[in-house]
Amino acid sequence: MNTLRILIAAVVLVLIVSQTPAQTREKGPWWPHPIWGKDDQAGGSNWITPEKVVAALKWVKTGKIYEVGHLYSRDMPLFGSRTYSMFIPSSPSGGPMGGNGLIYHDDFLVAEIGQVGTQFDGPGHIGTHIKMADGTEKGVFYNGYTLDEMKSPYGLLKLGIENVNPIVTRGILIDIAGYKGVEALPYSYEVTVADVQGALKKQGIAEPSIQPGDALFFRYGWAKYWNDTAKYNTNPPGIGVAVAKWVVDRKASMIGSDQWCSEVVPNPDANLAFPVHQELITKNGIWNLENMTFEDLARDGAYEFLFIFTPIRFQGGTGSPARPIAIR
Repeated sequence: MNTLRILIAAVVLVLIVSQTPAQTREKGPWWPHPIWGKDDQAGGSNWITPEKVVAALKWVKTGKIYEVGHLYSRDMPLFGSRTYSMFIPSSPSGGPMGGNGLIYHDDFLVAEIGQVGTQFDGPGHIGTHIKMADGTEKGVFYNGYTLDEMKSPYGLLKLGIENVNPIVTRGILIDIAGYKGVEALPYSYEVTVADVQGALKKQGIAEPSIQPGDALFFRYGWAKYWNDTAKYNTNPPGIGVAVAKWVVDRKASMIGSDQWCSEVVPNPDANLAFPVHQELITKNGIWNLENMTFEDLARDGAYEFLFIFTPIRFQGGTGSPARPIAIR
């Protein structure tokens, strides 16, 4: 009887192994990208074609500009032990020069520059540790690029922020806090697909009108805590994996939110750490702009607009600081 049990267990093991996808550098569970191919490093910004830009211009009706990013300052909320410190070396930093007495100021900035303040997560920011077909364990990022071929102490060799194209597109604000009738969602509230659909309906935006390349922004009301670091950094509300998959289905170029990671913290599944980042960035190349503010847009009911953001091309950078604007 024991021999029979061992034989059955062995057969089951073989069947399980035979059904496990072979994860190699050439092919894996989320790579190569089904639209842009094995060499792509631009992800969702590929949707921003000349035709997409022209189509986005129609959302400009008044020319009013909205700042949807925060001011960079020493007292802004930071994740973990990240740093932001700016110094003026001396005042003036140089001069006088010439007969006209020219003087000037320089600045010296110490920061994880792409990962503080209003910040844009690039292709090389988030990966996943997995076991490959040959038994080795590797860190794998967007489009199957591995840590082995990316890492360098002087900037990423692959998937640097310089690969992301300028984003000029239709922006859609999905005001979840407004839909719920609150100034701010409660701690750790997971935004559902029903919430998203309800907010769109309330705002008069037909879900089928969302087009590939649109940028989708989620307002949780969390920007009101920007000047209260302890509260802002503690367990914010956000979208979960279900909404992330909804975003993927709509082929967004990027998302953004008014809190520090866009997804709910902690995840309702205690075994998962920031899975929305992996679903969007790592698996689908949909980028994420964090620490935004939408209070002026929400007050004016400006839910559709021309959105403009151009990541700074730091060669090998994991992300970019941001001054995103919406034009209505």
